[in-house]
Amino acid sequence: MSGHQHGRGCEGDENHDDSPEMGVEYSLYSKIDLENMECLNEKIENSGKDVFKAWEDRLNFEKLVESDVDEELLFNIPFTGNVKLKGVVVIGGESDTHPSRLRLFKNRPHMTFDDVNANPEQEFELHPDTTGSLEYPVKVVKFSSVHHLTLHFPRNFGNETTKIYYIGLRGEYSKAHRHGVTICSYEAVPNMEDHKTNAFDSVSHPRRYVGGGQVISRNWKETVEQQGEGSIGGED
Repeated sequence: MSGHQHGRGCEGDENHDDSPEMGVEYSLYSKIDLENMECLNEKIENSGKDVFKAWEDRLNFEKLVESDVDEELLFNIPFTGNVKLKGVVVIGGESDTHPSRLRLFKNRPHMTFDDVNANPEQEFELHPDTTGSLEYPVKVVKFSSVHHLTLHFPRNFGNETTKIYYIGLRGEYSKAHRHGVTICSYEAVPNMEDHKTNAFDSVSHPRRYVGGGQVISRNWKETVEQQGEGSIGGED
């Protein structure tokens, strides 16, 4: 278990640093797929989404998420691309409603409370923070390619319910690279009238995996000898 470290400015005016640089560093909230984000055990439906907001709005306490039947909260956070996570800030509720522990899971979509007995990638003992002055630095080597992040708050400082006003995620974002899969028909019995050539054609073809009457491919460059061989239909 990783211990707590004081974050980016725990004393003086830096506690309320609203500089553009801080806003950029904590802008990962804008890369969350909010439509598919889940918060389990929230008292008000969809209120869990309200705690992911701009750094300069972190001290706006009009909106919050509060747990329902007990003190646990579980956030399933899908991103729209890949994230290198570097730090987390948690602004909790007053007094003993502030969460006291945070457990982080990487790339395990749709976790439920039945799944949280698994070992997390990292966990922290939290300290009460009402200004966002404490940052919990994560192990970047473990969180360098994150497309889904789960945050589990298992307990607080003694209240029946947990309150959270802001969760800040610091890190870097890159767009996901998606490669299409081409499905082509396979000519099991070649028609020789279609292959009257002695030439070798250099073409850009997907790699072919044949099975069940179909060819499912991944792009690569290959030279295809067409004489006396079966053909691949449905060229890209």
